[in-house]
Amino acid sequence: MKKLLFYIGSVIFSLSAEAYAQKTTPIDYQSERIITDEEKFPGALIFLKTGNEQVYFVHEGIETWCDQAIAYQDDNFVKAFGNVKMVQGDTINLQCKYAEYNGNTQFAFASNNVKLKTPSNTLTSDTLFFDRIKQEAFYRSGGTVKDSASTITSRIGRYFMEKEKFSFVKNVVVNNPEYIINSNQLDFYSENSHAYLYGPSTITGKETEIYCERGFYDTRNDKGYFVKNSTVYYDNRKLEGDSIYFDQTKNFASATNNIRVTDTANQSVIKGHYAEVFRAKDSVFITKRALASMRQEQDSIHIHSDTLMITGKPQNRIIRGFRDTRIFKSTMSGKCDSIRINEKTGLTKMIGRPVVWSGNSQMSGDTIHLLNNPKTDKLDSLKVFYNAFMIQKDSIKGYNQVKGQEMYGLFEDNELYEANFIKNTETIFYSREEDQTLMGIDKMFASSIKILFENREVTDIFYYQKPEGTMYLPENFPENARKLRGFNWRGDERLLQKSDLFAGEPEIKLPKIQGIPLPEEEKGFFDKRKEKEEENSLHKTSRLTPKILSDHKGDTLAPINLKNIHSPLKMPVLKKEEKKEDN
Repeated sequence: MKKLLFYIGSVIFSLSAEAYAQKTTPIDYQSERIITDEEKFPGALIFLKTGNEQVYFVHEGIETWCDQAIAYQDDNFVKAFGNVKMVQGDTINLQCKYAEYNGNTQFAFASNNVKLKTPSNTLTSDTLFFDRIKQEAFYRSGGTVKDSASTITSRIGRYFMEKEKFSFVKNVVVNNPEYIINSNQLDFYSENSHAYLYGPSTITGKETEIYCERGFYDTRNDKGYFVKNSTVYYDNRKLEGDSIYFDQTKNFASATNNIRVTDTANQSVIKGHYAEVFRAKDSVFITKRALASMRQEQDSIHIHSDTLMITGKPQNRIIRGFRDTRIFKSTMSGKCDSIRINEKTGLTKMIGRPVVWSGNSQMSGDTIHLLNNPKTDKLDSLKVFYNAFMIQKDSIKGYNQVKGQEMYGLFEDNELYEANFIKNTETIFYSREEDQTLMGIDKMFASSIKILFENREVTDIFYYQKPEGTMYLPENFPENARKLRGFNWRGDERLLQKSDLFAGEPEIKLPKIQGIPLPEEEKGFFDKRKEKEEENSLHKTSRLTPKILSDHKGDTLAPINLKNIHSPLKMPVLKKEEKKEDN
C-alpha cells in the first residue's frame, strides 16, 4: 500500500513538474558573443551582435533578433536593444528599438519606432504591448494602422489577431483617398475591411458627408448602413432618417422611417418613411406618407401623395406626385390623382379628377394648370381645360354655379380676383337683397362669362355675345333643376388645415429597423495582469510597473448613451417663417 501511494505521489509530482516546465519553457538563446557585468547587470548574461549577425533567441514559436540582449535566465526574462525584430510564423512581424519579453507569461513590450506587420496591415506606435497567450496587441499612446487603401489613427488601439479585428478608441480618424472617417470608437475587421462606428461619427467624401451615432461601413466597397440620428449631406440637400443605406460608388442612398430631406437651394422639405436618393441624377423618390413643403413668398405650399419624385438641378427642378395627391396652402387647397410641378416655369399640372378650392369657390375640370410667378413666388393664374366647373355655396341655401368648356383665372396676392369661362357657358346664381332675402334664381347662357371677386366673394358677372336667361322665383324653380349638368360638390373633401392632407388615411405601420449591435464586451487587455505580474515577480529592471500593466478607464468604451447627442455638423437653415410653417 505504501509503495502504491508513493507511486501515485511520484506520478502526480512528475505531472505537476511537467506542466510547470511546459508553462515556463526557458528562452533559448543562440549567440556566440556573451559577456557578463555583475556590477551593472547582476545575474544577467549580455548577448552582443557579431559583425552582421544579430543576437538571436527563440521561445514557444516566436523568433527574435536584436543587436544586444540582456538575459535574466533565472527569471526567464530578456531585454532587447537595437533593430529588434520579433517574428511569429507568417502572422506577426514586430520591429522596434527596444523590447522586453517575459517567457513565463509570454508577454512582450515594445517601444521606440514600433512597427507591427500582419499579412494585411501595418501598425506603428510609440509603445506596444503584446500578449502571446491571448494573441492580442494593445497601445494607448497613439498609433497608426495602414492597409492597402486606408490609414487609421487613434489614441488607443487593440488588435485581436485570431479575429483579425482592430478596436480603435478616442480620436479615431480613417484617411482614404475617397473619404475621411472621424469617430469616437471604430471596430475594423481587416479580412473583409468592414468598419463599425460607435458614438458621434462622420464620413466626409469629396461631395458628401455622413453623420451617424452607430453605423457600419464597408471600406473596400464604399457602402454603409447607418442608424441613430443618421444624416447624409450632399450638394444643397440633407437626408435624415432612422436608418440610411449609402453606396458611394453609385452615388445612391436609401432611407427608412421618419425621413426628412431638406433642400436649402429651393427652401423645401420632403418627408416620408421610405426614400431613395440618386445623387448623380439629382433625384429623390419618397413614399409612405410622402409630403413636400415648398416655400412661396411668406407662405408654403404642401403636397402629399402616395409617392413623390423630385428630379433635376435646383434651377430646373421637377416635382411629381402619384396617386391621391393633395395640396394645401393657406389661401388654397386641392386634390387630384397626379401632379407635376416645374419650379423653373412655375407651372403646376393637376390631372385625374382635379379640384381646387379658393375661398368659397370650388373649381374642377378634366385638367387644371396653376401658374406661379417664379420671381415673386406668388400665384399668377389658373387654367381649367375641358368641363370647367365652378361652384360656390350660397350664403344660405343652394349653390352658385358656372360651367364652360374652359376657364382662366387670375390671382392677385394669391387671391382669385377674376375668372373667365369660354365656350358653351352656363350659370345659376342666387340673387339676394342686402338683408339676404332671396329675390330669385338666375339661369343664364352665353358664349363667355367674366366673374370678378373681392374678398373671395362674387361682386360682378359679365355675359358676352348674346346672353340668354331667366330669373326664376324660388317657388317656380324646382329643386331638381337647380344644379347644372355635371354638378359635383366636393366640399366635404376640402382641406381646411395642413393636417387634412392625411385625413382618412390609415395609420402607417413602420417596419422595425435592424440595428447595429453595440461593441462586443471584451475583457480588459491586461485583465488583472497586474496581479499576475506580481505573482511572477515583475522584473526589477523592467521599464514596466504594475500600474502600467493595468486597465485604465477609457481604454475601451462603456455602453454608449446617445440620447442627448446631436449632430455637430452645420447646414444652412431655413428661414424662420418656413420653420414655423413646417412644425
